[in-house]
Amino acid sequence: MDKPAKKHRRRRQTGRGNLPVLAALDLGTNNCRLLIASPGREGNIRIVDSFSRIVRLGEGVAHAGVLSDAAIERTVAALKVCAAHLERHGVRHIRAVATEACRQAANAHVLVERAAAEAGITLTVISAGEEARLAALGCAPLIGEGYDGALVFDIGGGSTEVIWLRLENGRPLIVRFASVPLGVMSLAEGAMGAAEKPGYAVMRADMVARFAAVRREMDGAGAFDLARYHLLGTSGTVTTLAGVALKLPRYVRARVDGSWHDSAAILQVVRDLVGLDRKGRAAQGCIGTERADLIVPGCAIFSAIHETWPCSRLRVADRGLREGILRELMAEARR
Repeated sequence: MDKPAKKHRRRRQTGRGNLPVLAALDLGTNNCRLLIASPGREGNIRIVDSFSRIVRLGEGVAHAGVLSDAAIERTVAALKVCAAHLERHGVRHIRAVATEACRQAANAHVLVERAAAEAGITLTVISAGEEARLAALGCAPLIGEGYDGALVFDIGGGSTEVIWLRLENGRPLIVRFASVPLGVMSLAEGAMGAAEKPGYAVMRADMVARFAAVRREMDGAGAFDLARYHLLGTSGTVTTLAGVALKLPRYVRARVDGSWHDSAAILQVVRDLVGLDRKGRAAQGCIGTERADLIVPGCAIFSAIHETWPCSRLRVADRGLREGILRELMAEARR
């Protein structure tokens, strides 16, 4: 991907010549994330601007079945900031999607209506299958040379997607995908139904059982050769783990996106973080106070994924659904 434009160079119309300015907005269970871009060289994406805010939209949804008033207010406020970014750059082509929290919430229409009325943003609640497809499309350029494909996983706030992605004639093909309706926020809130919020070991064991069922179903499509595939992770959990593994004092996207890791080294980071208390985790530069509670369930999910698909190598993507949307928007603009 091309390097982001410097902030002081922003202006209302940031496209070059007649190139369109495109935007993708991903409203997840935990984060509201916006990416504004234009077509770069050789089909790459040239990042123009980005925005991310933790809104915890899915807070309490697993138990109540509805979005809370406070969560809706936080999210609408973030969407208004997104609208200002879109206006600043003269964006005319945007796709804005909402995922698991809105799929679960009976009152998701309230947020959709307020997003349109107050921020001018048309939100579409997409299926788990569409979410997996877009995430795979965004990550596909990072499949390593010499591999047949990758097991792509996206650990979200309210769900976790796993996608068996195989290269055929150089093009990515989704062999199988599954969405497990548990993510870092829902696990942290005790969505497994236990009387008390579960600890790491309980969360990990539950996710191992869930992924084992997914693996059995996927194996119906043929053998998954661990030597010919690698793990390819996208999400706040795996990028955070990579940042800690790289000993970064603060998160640096350019160091993390596309980085390769031995799975064993990341599992050691998992063990180290699980052994810390909340204060110790928050002191990690790539975690901070906002992620200190969520990284433990994220570690449980990652560890369970690796136990189910024990590939020796992991590639980390600070890209995914939004980049998948942008690639489709670029194709549409070319047509």
